[in-house]
Amino acid sequence: MEKVKLKTNILKREIINIFKKFGLSNDHAIISANALINAELVGAYGHGLSRLKMYCDRISKKVINPKPKIKIKKISPSISHIDANNSIGFVAADIAIKQAIKNTKKNGIGMVAVKNSGHYGLSGYYAEQAVKKNLITMIYTNAPPAVAPHGALKSLFGTNPICFGTPTGSKIPFILDTSISMINRGKIRVAARNNQRIPEGVALDKFGKPTIDAKKALEGVQLPIAGFRGSGLAWMVDILSGVLTGGNHAGRVKDPFDDFSGPQNIGHLFITFKTNLFVNNFNSRIKDNIKTIKRLPKINGVKEIMYPGQNKYKRFKINSKKDIKVSEIVKKDLKILQS
Repeated sequence: MEKVKLKTNILKREIINIFKKFGLSNDHAIISANALINAELVGAYGHGLSRLKMYCDRISKKVINPKPKIKIKKISPSISHIDANNSIGFVAADIAIKQAIKNTKKNGIGMVAVKNSGHYGLSGYYAEQAVKKNLITMIYTNAPPAVAPHGALKSLFGTNPICFGTPTGSKIPFILDTSISMINRGKIRVAARNNQRIPEGVALDKFGKPTIDAKKALEGVQLPIAGFRGSGLAWMVDILSGVLTGGNHAGRVKDPFDDFSGPQNIGHLFITFKTNLFVNNFNSRIKDNIKTIKRLPKINGVKEIMYPGQNKYKRFKINSKKDIKVSEIVKKDLKILQS
């Protein structure tokens, strides 16, 4: 499908103005626009502008609160609990990772739980904030039902991403940000909107049959990575980000595109800690770790053994120098939302 090129700075200003039009404060609009633009620049289009209309629709339907009164409860010097008051997820996550970093700088480790939030985009985007402060981080969030628990006929777990970030002693951070499904749901939604097929082996239709039809996949079940192991990881994330935080869990997170019956009440968990908690030479040790692995013999066709985050960093650097390409559907969304 043909795409339209838009200047990044102009596009960002348009998004900020759209969010402000729908009631967000200037600061919250900037936070949200930055997250969406970042998703486009790293090539995660399923978490970028394709979701803009969804966020605005949810604000219009009063299931996202554009003027939240976010409360931060201090549990201990290291631990905080945030009630996001049904804010847009970008804002809740931005406050949470900054609070976790603040707690860590003072105490060596920080843990922040969030309830009453919404979809916040890419976990890796927040992990990068911690890694830039020379901290290690683990981030968990649950999501609407998409994956069936192992042995079940009905989807219940979300694609529930697992995120880990660490400094590497170089300018390129190690960021593992992966859903527990074969592909993330955002990619399937983009494919459905653009009448594109999805890869084989990633989803079943509502009758339990393999499908490459994106629309049928959305009505059916996504397949987890590694069979029952992926299902177990999804369950783990549901406990950590849902049960533990006070957020919805066990399939109760509402689909942001299709269910406007109430707020999502997604839960997030942010854990950050200093690299020198146990050793004083972390930088030299992580460099040795990465160098040792990169020096391993390579299979045919592989030029370099890459660590998680390297490819994304390269895409970001390349795309930051170009105009952003958006589909005609997204361009139409922008026009409608601006009118």
